[in-house]
Amino acid sequence: MQVLAELYQRYMDLIYGVCLKYMKDPEEAKDCVLSIFEELVVKLKKYPVDHFKGWLYQLSKNHCLMKLRKIKSLPRHVDADIVHLEENVHLNDVLEKEANFSIMEYCLSKLAQEQRQAIELFYLKEKCYKEISEITGIDAGKVRSFIQNGRRNLKICMDKNITEKV
Repeated sequence: MQVLAELYQRYMDLIYGVCLKYMKDPEEAKDCVLSIFEELVVKLKKYPVDHFKGWLYQLSKNHCLMKLRKIKSLPRHVDADIVHLEENVHLNDVLEKEANFSIMEYCLSKLAQEQRQAIELFYLKEKCYKEISEITGIDAGKVRSFIQNGRRNLKICMDKNITEKV
């Protein structure tokens, strides 16, 4: 037990780091560290270990992976309230996106003609500066300026209208 206590003190941080990497939850990782040290007592008696640190790292990794597999294979109970809540959240997201899209359309219509045309060609039709320049007959440097200024003006308009909506 004295040796195990010394090993625990020396390697606890290493094992906790490995467990946290796989489990993502600090409390779950702490539980895994304790389980690994319990497992260590049994396994050290069974297996010869040449490089303890590497062996312990691999043991910790395997322990976490096995635990994740068990969690993944457990049947999940679906609670109707949770499903209903998720549907509401999804519906709210869709409605919010639609409202923001309407605001974006409104704000696009308020931009100067050159800015609106440059923004639509660049973002919606995915044209490059050169292509926009060829389509509009505007110098590529001015196209870039129209896109930057249009994007800034669009953001200002949308921010203003979204905060007014709220």
